[in-house]
Amino acid sequence: MSLPRNHPDTLTERIEKGDLFAEPCPSREIFKHVCSRWGVLCLLSLRQGTHRFSELRRKIGGVSEKMLAQSLQSLAEDGFVLRVSHPVVPPFVEYSLTPMGEEVAEHVATLADWIELNLPRVLDGRRQL
Repeated sequence: MSLPRNHPDTLTERIEKGDLFAEPCPSREIFKHVCSRWGVLCLLSLRQGTHRFSELRRKIGGVSEKMLAQSLQSLAEDGFVLRVSHPVVPPFVEYSLTPMGEEVAEHVATLADWIELNLPRVLDGRRQL
C-alpha cells in the first residue's frame, strides 16, 4: 500500500504539518496544561510519589492556591493526574500520576534536566544581548 504523494513520512513531519498549529486543535489546550510553569512543576513533583495539596504547595515555591488547584484540575481532566478525595474529618485530597501522566512527566523531566544542565549557557546568551 503506497502513501499519498503529500503524506508525511515521520511522526515529526506529521506534527509539523499537523493540527498542533491549527488554532482550534484540542492538542493545543493539552500542550498548554502540560507545558505551563505550574503544570511542569506539578508533573515533576508528582514523579516522586503521591502528595497532598498542601505538600505540593510547599514544594512548588511561589504558586498560589488558585493556580495550583487549576493546574491540578486541568492535568486531572487530561488524564495525567489522579485525584483521590478521602472521606474523613478533616477531609484531605491526594494527587498522583496516572500511567499516562508518568509518560508525559518523563518527557517534561528530560526538558527540565536539559534546561538545568544548560542554564549557564542560557544565562551567558542572555548577557550577550
